Amino acid sequence: MAEKLIFKYDSIGDILYIKRCQPYAEQESGELGDDIIVRLNPKTEEIENVEILFFSQRMQQDKELTLPFIADFGLANLI
Repeated sequence: MAEKLIFKYDSIGDILYIKRCQPYAEQESGELGDDIIVRLNPKTEEIENVEILFFSQRMQQDKELTLPFIADFGLANLI
């Protein structure tokens, strides 16, 4: 079952969090470069969470953000 994406912005840390699930201890993490952190499922290696550091600065400079991964979007059950 697909998870809904949750976006949360931390204005103090200037970090945008994109979550498919709550973080957990077993998640593996890595940096995609350019201050983008991903949290991976240790069994499937699927991206479960993304943290974009210096988000507001990035948006002021670039006005557009391109992420180096593929997303498969669909409508979530609205019930």
